[in-house]
Amino acid sequence: MRTLLVLLLASSAMAQPPADLILVHGRVWTVDEEHPVAQAVAVTGGRISAVGTDAEIAELAGPSTTVVDLKGRLVLPGLIDNHAHFMAGGFQLQSVDLRTAATMRQFAGLIAERARRHPGRWITGGDWDHDAWPGGALPTRALIDSVTPGTPVMVSRYDGHMGLANTLALRMAGITRDTPDPPGGTIVKDPETREPTGILKDEAMAPVWRMIPDASREERLEAARGALAEARRFGVTSVQDISSRADIQTYRELLASNELTARMYCRLPLDEWHALAMEGVTAGSGGTWIRLGSMKAFADGSLGSTTALFFEPYDSDRTTRGLPSDIALSGALEHWSLSADSAGLQLSIHAIGDSANSMVLGIMEHAAARNRVRDRRFRIEHAQHIRPSDFARFAGLGVIASVQPYHAIDDGRWAEGRIGRERCTTAYPFASFLANGVRLSFGSDWTVGPLNPLQGVYAAVTRRTTDGKNPGGWFPEQKISVAEAVRAYTINNAYAAFEETLKGSIVAGKVADIVVLERDIFEIPPEEIGDVRVDLTIVDGRIVYRREG
Repeated sequence: MRTLLVLLLASSAMAQPPADLILVHGRVWTVDEEHPVAQAVAVTGGRISAVGTDAEIAELAGPSTTVVDLKGRLVLPGLIDNHAHFMAGGFQLQSVDLRTAATMRQFAGLIAERARRHPGRWITGGDWDHDAWPGGALPTRALIDSVTPGTPVMVSRYDGHMGLANTLALRMAGITRDTPDPPGGTIVKDPETREPTGILKDEAMAPVWRMIPDASREERLEAARGALAEARRFGVTSVQDISSRADIQTYRELLASNELTARMYCRLPLDEWHALAMEGVTAGSGGTWIRLGSMKAFADGSLGSTTALFFEPYDSDRTTRGLPSDIALSGALEHWSLSADSAGLQLSIHAIGDSANSMVLGIMEHAAARNRVRDRRFRIEHAQHIRPSDFARFAGLGVIASVQPYHAIDDGRWAEGRIGRERCTTAYPFASFLANGVRLSFGSDWTVGPLNPLQGVYAAVTRRTTDGKNPGGWFPEQKISVAEAVRAYTINNAYAAFEETLKGSIVAGKVADIVVLERDIFEIPPEEIGDVRVDLTIVDGRIVYRREG
């Protein structure tokens, strides 16, 4: 077999032009079960042209071939993020960053500084985390009104399901003490005065968001360029994005100018299913750079905002089980899902609480039974809290668990306080999904979590919470191996987007999206994985990032 491979390579070398790029003297983790490890890779015309030993691949070099000596470093397929708010991440890089605020005072100070430098200009972004503050109380508009009298503010909690608006923003949106809670949302009010505190949950945020002016074309391009720079730095070569039509247009402009350095799988809101169907779009439609056909919707909110929907009340607030989304309440979620599935589009539904996950599985069961038999690849986004009996339903339907492992070590700081220890035994249940034959797909939910996939690998294999209180892992029985985590960031993610023949492994014929790491994450202690840096990011056979120093 080895002799035949050498002969085939030699024949290919004589019949084809020399490789454009060769990587040699490395440890190539191919994510290809037939040939899991190699030493070298050749790239020609943006595609992987050969994978093998140093001697075999050297035969493909020509006078103009770029040769990179890896010096033993680890090579992986380009890393794929299964769930990012990519344009929002780009805008967040330009906005106020409140994730670093350790106290309410620091929170208010950062907003005051932003208002001083940009008076009158909307302050958005945020990513604040009140659970990290002493006492863990929610912020209020009174905290920031005095420093933002003429500047509207709407800053989100890092999960995106709760935000703080100042008095000016509430006034612009018409939210008063007499405004009722909208379906799927909560306007938090002072228990004595009944005046809004400024905290808005889920659908209650919509009136304020509508007041914020749309970004200009140049602002959108600038935000996308910033997000792409972050992706290159972390070895992210494909993004399964939560997109808008405007986002897709921005990506197309960057592709036309040869600036798009990550492939985009764009998921539009589920209520746009009919427009896409009329355009002839089905799951996986498009080229090698930009694809459409997956539809995103919400079934509930988030655990941190106590809006994730559970079967039983929250331990931290026995008056609530969470909030179903407005479209779940109205029946539109099921109606649109069945219609979109009938049109050949992919369902990609956000569900966090155990009741929300069960509800979405029910909708997917209904769609599969009613509509024609086909390769659906249903996805549940986040799939964080699962009723034990529902693992079999995931597996039986072939539903992909599209999860973001960093949430486990971030939310694990306070999750038991919200829902108790028993329900946390099947929270962020990576090992349980795999044990039940469920395909596991990984991503970041950037900016809710960090874009860096290696932080996600670290989270999945260690489950060490970010507060340092679980050095052996939070519910360590749910840890998985490094190899399983890498598969979840590569070939499994490619499968989740109907792209496993195009990307996700280092195999001849696939696109040359490749990452080189400074250290071997299969050999170092797992607790060090999150600090490993990317040395090279290669997209379409082109080196788009090289770490300096």
